Amino acid sequence: MRAYRLNGPKAPLKLVEEPDPMPAAGQVVVDVKAATLNYRDTIVQSGRYGGQQKTDLIPLSDGAGVISAVGDGVSTARIGERVAVAFMPGWLDGPFSAAKQASALGGGFVDGVLAERIAVPAAAAVPFPDDWGFEEAAAYPCAGVTAWSCLFGGRGIRPGGTVLVEGTGGVSTFALQFARAAGARVIATSSSDEKLAHARALGAEAGVNYRHVARWGDRVAEIAGGGVDLVVEVGGSGTLNEALRAVRPGGEIALVGVLTGFDGAINTSAILMNGVDIRGIYVGSIGDLRQAMRSGVRPIVHEVFAFKDADKAYAHLRAGGHRGKIAIRIGG
Repeated sequence: MRAYRLNGPKAPLKLVEEPDPMPAAGQVVVDVKAATLNYRDTIVQSGRYGGQQKTDLIPLSDGAGVISAVGDGVSTARIGERVAVAFMPGWLDGPFSAAKQASALGGGFVDGVLAERIAVPAAAAVPFPDDWGFEEAAAYPCAGVTAWSCLFGGRGIRPGGTVLVEGTGGVSTFALQFARAAGARVIATSSSDEKLAHARALGAEAGVNYRHVARWGDRVAEIAGGGVDLVVEVGGSGTLNEALRAVRPGGEIALVGVLTGFDGAINTSAILMNGVDIRGIYVGSIGDLRQAMRSGVRPIVHEVFAFKDADKAYAHLRAGGHRGKIAIRIGG
């Protein structure tokens, strides 16, 4: 089979030929048809993922395809199933743990999905709706589950609640769609009026261009009538203080991203004095993936690249012009 492996922080991915994987007991082999990218993948490629990592890793965590073989203990009836592969194949359900985190695909020491075939535990291969394409299904394992965890993993957003989503990338777009499906109001921020128009077309009530409004958190709070109930915080240290201005007293911030970096001064007084609950989100379980896909929300796939153009897909992600997910088509 063909696969891509990392080839150094500043080098193109390396296309290699490798033996087809064989399913162990309790595993299935998935012929991968599509994969999607996350900002995490650029961090992994640059070697900044934290701690040590395998230098020639097969990258990407999010894939979908068709089960082509099963190991002992797995019903042969599963052969031919169209499935999405869970981000952490070792996290079936229950609370997060270091052991479950260690199973995350495409980071650390676990090979990912940018290959024609992969072997995973049978439970981690989750069927998706018949009318979805493989690129849509591949959008769910990281971005979709992360957005689901943001909205429903804490107190849970309710009809009539207000959610702030930052930007129009994969997680933020999913969060907008999930929030609207749950009957919540959504306010979006972006550096682009065109992207804000796209967010409104998906159901956002209002948008704020943060290039034009320096204290955009105050503006969001004003639109929400005293602050939003939940912020989907994808920026990290560079945007967290504005998120603290946007959220209502007693509200929640779901911290999921580090687009602006890892370090910075944070207004801890605003957290304390306003009783704000900040939750760190690291994707979610296989059970969360099943629930999220049952929501009926169809992912927004911005652009699809051919397998031979995997490096171009990475470059497109880094450019930041996308709305929704960037996909790579792998199989026919």
